[in-house]
Amino acid sequence: MANRRNGEIIVGLDIGTTKIACIIGEVTAEGIDIIGIGSHPSKGMRKGVVINIDATINSIKKAVEEAELMAGCEVNTVYAGIAGGHVLGFNSHGIVAIKDKEVKGGDLERVVDAARAVAIPMDRQLLHVIPQEYIIDDQDGIREPLGMTGVRLEAKVHIVTASVTSAQNIVKCASACGLNVADIVLEQLASSEAVLGADEKELGVAVVDIGGGTTDIAIYSGGSLVHTAVLSVGGNHLTNDIAVGLRTPMAEAERIKQRYGCAMTTKVSAEETIEVPSVGGRPPRILSRQILSEIIEPRVEEIFAYVAREIKESGCEDLIAGGVVITGGTTLLDCMPELAEEVLGLPVRRGVPRNIGGLVDVVRNPKFATGVGLVQYGAKSPERNLFGDQEGSMYQRLTSRMREWIAEMF
Repeated sequence: MANRRNGEIIVGLDIGTTKIACIIGEVTAEGIDIIGIGSHPSKGMRKGVVINIDATINSIKKAVEEAELMAGCEVNTVYAGIAGGHVLGFNSHGIVAIKDKEVKGGDLERVVDAARAVAIPMDRQLLHVIPQEYIIDDQDGIREPLGMTGVRLEAKVHIVTASVTSAQNIVKCASACGLNVADIVLEQLASSEAVLGADEKELGVAVVDIGGGTTDIAIYSGGSLVHTAVLSVGGNHLTNDIAVGLRTPMAEAERIKQRYGCAMTTKVSAEETIEVPSVGGRPPRILSRQILSEIIEPRVEEIFAYVAREIKESGCEDLIAGGVVITGGTTLLDCMPELAEEVLGLPVRRGVPRNIGGLVDVVRNPKFATGVGLVQYGAKSPERNLFGDQEGSMYQRLTSRMREWIAEMF
């Protein structure tokens, strides 16, 4: 945190499928104080991707205005989250010779550049290159190689790429609201910043962020990120099932899900009833809450079955001794951790933002994990990121990538 001055304002913009959240944080001597929160329903997104620019711009404006009003300050630079099925993560490896037999900053840059020198299709944008570990002359597991003596330096990294057009649409929406995008951050990476402790990352843990349109997975082991994935299923599928199953409008289905939803039918009393509004002016009906649970449970089981399959296929099954942390708005459903434990066969806890001050009572909620995490990520980023790096602003970088891609096609 040494690269941030006290009193500096950092803003996270979580552009989600269900809601857009703007979280304003202030850097203090103790850490980060959350001083402003704005949240507005998201109308122009589907499965984490912008499908209506105007509707998204409108939602961002409302969320930012609400946060500005609460914080009493003006926002001009944000860290924006990105998700969606187009996001791909993979591991890479680079090797260089150590110039003066002692590892210096230049050697680290060269070895990371060697690791990132993989063929990335023109329609994709590099988002993150995250070092996992360094190896000096066959000595592995090195975190801080600076100053160490050796001949050969290797780096293992995790690379995340996203569709250029999806990233550009996010930047475009923010720019239309008068906001500069300091960086585009993978959402589960941000959520991990907010809900995980260093001991969990060391032991091995999987973060499962279940939002409205996507389920984002990040797996850590030995303190490093080893796997990321985005599944195109989320809470909106539950809402849709409820709307169809109970023959009620989508808005009412969402309200019923949030208020009465339970992921395990066995935990719901047979006597409990709920009032379900009908469509087309018909009178509302009184139904058992168990019927609602019977609709929700199989869909939640299916989501966790997809998660279990992703963990197995990634080869990280044996690395997550610390279990699974679930977060995101959908995980607020009753009995969600219990059902997850049944399906995954691992210890599961619900993750809420931690290590923050200020408006803690409001943001200590899984649905704000990504927004708070974006602020924490921004606080750790070097200051030069505020104005984009040497290659120019985020918008210029994406636009030049777009031009190269189009030129290659035609």
